[in-house]
Amino acid sequence: MSDQPCCSPSTDTSQTEHDNHRQTVRDAYAKVAQAENQGNSCGVQSSCCGVSDDTAINTLISTRLGYSEADLANVPSGADMGLGCGNPRAIASLQPGEVVVDLGSGGGFDCFLAAHEVGDSGQVIGIDMTPDMLSKARANATKGEFSNVEFRLGEIENLPVANNTADVIISNCVINLSPNKGRVFQEAFRVLKPGGRLAISDVVATVELPESMRNDAGLIAGCMGNASLIEDLEAMIRDAGFMDVRIEPKDDSKAFIRDWAPEHNVADYVVSASIEGVKPDGRKSCC
Repeated sequence: MSDQPCCSPSTDTSQTEHDNHRQTVRDAYAKVAQAENQGNSCGVQSSCCGVSDDTAINTLISTRLGYSEADLANVPSGADMGLGCGNPRAIASLQPGEVVVDLGSGGGFDCFLAAHEVGDSGQVIGIDMTPDMLSKARANATKGEFSNVEFRLGEIENLPVANNTADVIISNCVINLSPNKGRVFQEAFRVLKPGGRLAISDVVATVELPESMRNDAGLIAGCMGNASLIEDLEAMIRDAGFMDVRIEPKDDSKAFIRDWAPEHNVADYVVSASIEGVKPDGRKSCC
């Protein structure tokens, strides 16, 4: 019988790197939540990791991402923090009575909008790994009297959600923050019901990012440094078990992405995209 340890040094090193990556991201978004709560700005105001206490600025950011004025009026004040890179609800086709899980729910913005669509017979579960964000989201839910929304502390690589729970998984510029995106899609597949669907907005790479950008902590926390090439991302999602995978780059997103980190010319490398996939329902296709 071998006396080898159960875990190799390379595995331990990889886990340490992943933990360090998560802690960097957690610290960055804790500062965002704390700054917003205190009425201060944090980071670049047009960035997916920036925040402003100016409602007009956040409104401008969100309308550029595809939200309407009616959407913004339909959530508690403070829920819209201008942190996304698109509008996942635009592709989610939510229906009354559905269960929605939001990966990286932040202040709860997309959760509250989804809650209106699924109605009292539906449920929305927001997952976030940052306690400060979770506290903010829960306070917003109380303020808005949302009885069909709950927020859970957890990592998106290890979702605190039972198997076959959700009809739809949404996420807005969060999966790029994970050091193990393949695991995120595996977890999404697990918690979706058969026939359930992904409706995600995130940043993808159109060309290989330079090593300097991949190692930049600010770009990683800003959803850019860890962006995957479209073909690589599609392979991850298919490997997790999804079918009908579709990744649609939004070239017009370069208009706001170039403002996120102008010193790096990020719009030359990345673009926002809508990402969709379906968990097979077990029935054979007719063709």
